[in-house]
Amino acid sequence: MDIYSPNNDSKYQNGDAPAGKDLDDDVIVSPDTRRNNRLPPNQVRTRKWPVLNATGTPEIPVDWQLQIFGLVDTPLTLNKEEFQAEPRVKVFADFHCVTQWSRLGNLWEGVSSNHLLQQAGVQTEAKFVVLHCYDNNWTTNLPLKDFLQADVLLADIHDGQPINAKHGGPVRAIVPQLYAWKSAKWICGIELLAENQPGYWEQSGYHNHGDPWKEERWGG
Repeated sequence: MDIYSPNNDSKYQNGDAPAGKDLDDDVIVSPDTRRNNRLPPNQVRTRKWPVLNATGTPEIPVDWQLQIFGLVDTPLTLNKEEFQAEPRVKVFADFHCVTQWSRLGNLWEGVSSNHLLQQAGVQTEAKFVVLHCYDNNWTTNLPLKDFLQADVLLADIHDGQPINAKHGGPVRAIVPQLYAWKSAKWICGIELLAENQPGYWEQSGYHNHGDPWKEERWGG
């Protein structure tokens, strides 16, 4: 059995949490990173990048694809090469898990949710989003307005390295202003709906919204 050591962990954060002071001009800075106290209530900073999931790391097909469907004008299907050819963004953001750890100062890279939904064309009836995943059809729900925040993206790079399978690669959602279960791993679909449709954890009692600053962990 391998014994964990920070010396062998490329993601381990030494010293103070990254503050985003020397970022390139084109990096989108999540507003919560500008707070004087970046830890939401009852959260504790971790220097590692823990691995949590519902049912284990799934097998991702070699022909990975992302579908955008539901209340859109033009349903889209992107393979990995097409996804990576879309305009890229970088986002500096904190990451808050409902299990009470927070990893501060992450630099994500990928394709913005705004851009993807502009390509598909959002219909006026659409008010909610369901994210679909390769993880045994795992889903999570969120309001469309939260999914369209400037710091939301579908990421394939974290802190300069491709996101590996255990952390949700090849592509995962990142929704920094909500608890991390809303940042769906192994994403394969974005569905737009008129009505809210609770996902895997929400059906088990987790909050439908999940604002860490309001401690929306359960119910609601």
